[in-house]
Amino acid sequence: MGPHLINGIPAHVLFVHVVVVLVPLTALCLILCAVRPSLMRRFGLALPILALVSLVSVPLTTNAGEWLEQHVDSNALVRKHAELGDQLLPWAVALFLLATAVWWTYRRAAARTPDAMAPTDRAAATVHLPLRVTASALSLIIGVGAGIQIYRIGDSGAKAAWHDSYFATTR
Repeated sequence: MGPHLINGIPAHVLFVHVVVVLVPLTALCLILCAVRPSLMRRFGLALPILALVSLVSVPLTTNAGEWLEQHVDSNALVRKHAELGDQLLPWAVALFLLATAVWWTYRRAAARTPDAMAPTDRAAATVHLPLRVTASALSLIIGVGAGIQIYRIGDSGAKAAWHDSYFATTR
């Protein structure tokens, strides 16, 4: 699934940048939209599309990483990085599902309210407070969890790539 080399460079090294940017960006946008339904009007369909692109980028990156793992020296650092990388997919799925649910809820709420209200007020007025609080809490938990997992994966990947590859002092 997906390319393993791009211009002779392992694809994982390139794809990882997409994941490192899009997953936290998706998490931040999701949290903002869940907390402030009026922002959802500005995001619109972009929120679930962003979450979908983030979701698709995770298995592409892990697949390219599994290929790379077979082409580097195996050690505990590489195995730890691969293990942590495999744990990101559930977070990306949760981000996508919740982003889609928040978008769908906003869309339904905006369609049910009278046209006399401003569009931003309509959505906020009809998304019931318990639902908003639940969506906000879930968004915060999933968004922070995904961000922490990205950090853990990146830290372990940097250690795997750079251990014994540089000197603390100049030569």
